[in-house]
Amino acid sequence: MAGVYDGAVQDLIDELGRLPGIGPKSAQRIAFHLLAAEETDVEGLIDAMTQVKARVRFCEVCGNVTEQQICRICSDPARVAAVICVVEEPKDIVAIERTREFRGKYHVLGGSINPIDGVGPEDLRIRQLFSRLTPEVEEIIIATNPNIEGEATASYLVRALSPMGVRVSRLASGLPVGGDLEYADEITLSRAFEGRTSVNTPTLGGSSGHSSPTE
Repeated sequence: MAGVYDGAVQDLIDELGRLPGIGPKSAQRIAFHLLAAEETDVEGLIDAMTQVKARVRFCEVCGNVTEQQICRICSDPARVAAVICVVEEPKDIVAIERTREFRGKYHVLGGSINPIDGVGPEDLRIRQLFSRLTPEVEEIIIATNPNIEGEATASYLVRALSPMGVRVSRLASGLPVGGDLEYADEITLSRAFEGRTSVNTPTLGGSSGHSSPTE
């Protein structure tokens, strides 16, 4: 469909529309916001985008974004080298770091297996992960997204890592707090059942005083 605006305005809308998660209407709103913004604000945005392209690279060890050859997490001697958490994208590291629960190191795959889009295991940083499996590495935590592509990637990694003598675990996932069962997809429900935990300690011999639900 041809653009409805002339020249530079339509070019800007088209370029914004190529960004992930930005539809035609959002692209149009952003374009007109930039047109109405102060020139210094627009220049600041342009400078930030130019600087990120010029200065930011991917960590040579884990694939995280950094301005150095090695990211701050990989170079931190306080991080536990025996555990590596495998994620799809650098933004996933930010989410995990916010919890302050994980003190190991990371490995960024750079995506997930997606045959429809032509992305196979060879297109991800899986070979680089294997090269990091030194004797000091005791556990690999797979923290791919709980969707079809993430599950396919996790299954592939489990099969590939199992013969290598390293413990492989999955990041637990299931029903979100406040969610309804009727809106949960099959993968979410399946993982919720797999990760279920006991909430009581049954009395030996069944002398709890409560009848069985099957009686």
